[in-house]
Amino acid sequence: MSENQYLLEMLDIDKQFPGVKALNHAKLQLRPGTVHALMGENGAGKSTLMKCLFGIYTKDGGTISMDGKPVAFTSPRDALDNGVAMVHQELNQVLRRNVMENVWLGRFPTTKFGTIDTKKMYSDTKAVFEKLEIDVDPKQIIGELSVSKRQMVEIAKAVSYNARILVLDEPTSSLTEDEVDHLFRIMNQLTAEGVGIIYISHKMDEILRISNDVTIMRDGQWIATKDASELTKAEIIRLMVGREMNNQFPPKNNQIGDVLLDVKDFSGKYEPTCHNVSFQLHAGEVLGVAGLVGSRRTELLNTLFGYYTKGGGSLEMRGKPINNVTTAEARKNGFALITEERRATGIFAENSILFNSIIANVDNYGKPVLSNKKMDKDTDWVIDSIKVKTPSKKTHIKSLSGGNQQKVIIGRWLLTQPDVLLLDEPTRGIDVGAKYEIYQLILNLAEQGKGVMMVSSEMPELLGICDRILVMSNGRLAGIVERGKDFGDIPGEQETIMALAAKYV
Repeated sequence: MSENQYLLEMLDIDKQFPGVKALNHAKLQLRPGTVHALMGENGAGKSTLMKCLFGIYTKDGGTISMDGKPVAFTSPRDALDNGVAMVHQELNQVLRRNVMENVWLGRFPTTKFGTIDTKKMYSDTKAVFEKLEIDVDPKQIIGELSVSKRQMVEIAKAVSYNARILVLDEPTSSLTEDEVDHLFRIMNQLTAEGVGIIYISHKMDEILRISNDVTIMRDGQWIATKDASELTKAEIIRLMVGREMNNQFPPKNNQIGDVLLDVKDFSGKYEPTCHNVSFQLHAGEVLGVAGLVGSRRTELLNTLFGYYTKGGGSLEMRGKPINNVTTAEARKNGFALITEERRATGIFAENSILFNSIIANVDNYGKPVLSNKKMDKDTDWVIDSIKVKTPSKKTHIKSLSGGNQQKVIIGRWLLTQPDVLLLDEPTRGIDVGAKYEIYQLILNLAEQGKGVMMVSSEMPELLGICDRILVMSNGRLAGIVERGKDFGDIPGEQETIMALAAKYV
C-alpha cells in the first residue's frame, strides 16, 4: 500500500465530559473502499468518537487525518463540505415538509432570481433515488412515511453529498430484511467507487456479512481491530463485554396466571390501523407481537394505549370493561407504553435524567409543591436498579447512549407500577449486554404477575423470551404461535411465523 494507506485516521482521541471520560486514547483507521464496523456496548464511546469526527464535539486530545493530512472540523456542515457524511441512529427530520426539502435542507438549489428552484430540486432528488433504487415520491410529506422509508431517505441524503467517508449509525434498526439487502447493495456500490464506510451496529450477523474490518471499543478505549473474516460472534461478544456470554437470554421463571387483559374484535378508527383483533394477555405472560413492516403492530399498541382512537371492539381488565379512550385513562387503568422511536416520542432530550425519570409519575410527588426528596429517591432507584450509566441524575439524557436512554424510559414507566406494559422495539439499537439487562427486566416484571406485550422485528428475541407470539399481517391477527416444549429451537416455528406474517399481504 501507499504511504497514506488510510482514508481516515483517528489516533489517541480523548474526550472528557463533567464526571466522565468518554474517550481515552481511542483510535480508528479506515481504508478506502472498505466497510469498517465499529462495535461496542452502549456507552463504549462509539457515537462520541464519530461526533468528534463530525464536528459535533471538540476532541480534547489526539489527531484526526484524512489522506494523511490533519483535519479538525468545527461543525457538521464543515465535515460535509470536506466529504464526511453521517446518518444518525435517531432520525432528525422536518416531518411536516416533503421528502425533497429534507434531502436538500440548508442547500436548496436556486434560480437566477434567488428563489428556490423546485423543479431542479425534484429532478436532483429523483436522480439520487434512481441511482440507489429507492422508491419514494420526492413530493410526499416525510412524516407520512414509515420509519424504514425515512431511514432510506436519510441514507440517500448522505449519499447526495458525494462524501468520501460515510458513517452509518445503526442504519438497519428499522429496516425489513429486503430493505437491509437493498442497503447492502448501496454500500457495495459506494465502496466500489472508493468510499470508506464506518458502520455502527449491534447486529453481529450483519457485521460479519458486510464488513472488511472490525474495531471494538469498551469504556471509551480501543480494544482491538481485526479482519472480519477472522471473527466469530462469540469472539466479538467477548471483546465487547470483556467476559464470556454463553447465554443470550436469561432463564425464564415466570408463571402464567389468570387472564389479565381480554381484547375482543379490537379496531382503530383511522387508517392505517388494526382491524378486529382478538386475544388474551395473562398475568405473568410475555406476549410477543411479530409481523412485517406495515403489519400495524405499532398501531395496535398505540390504540390499546389510547394514543390512537379506538374504532370498535372491547377491552376487559380482570373481567371489568375499560375503554382507554385517552392515554391518561390508559395510565389510570394500569397501562404503560414504551414507544419505538426514543428521540421523537420517548425522551425529553434537553432535560435531565431526573426529569425524564419522574415525568410520568409527577402526580405522586405532592401538590401544589413537588417533593424534591421523593423525586430524588425515585430517580436514584431508576439509576441503581436498572443500572443506568450516567455521571449524575442532573445529566441531560441526550448525552447518554441509546441503551441507557432506553433504561431511563423503562424506569420512568416502572415508577407508575403498571399492570400491562406495552413495549415497541424495546431493544432497537442496543448492544448485546444492555439487551440482556432489558430482557431480565421484562422477565422480572412477568415474574411479578405483570402482563407484557412486546413488538420486535428480531425473531431470536421473540423466540427467546416470549411465552406466545401474536402475528400481525396487514392490520389483522394472522395467528398466535404457542410456546411448546422446544419453542425457539425449531426453524419450522420461524417459518410458521413468517408465513402468518405474509397471510394478508
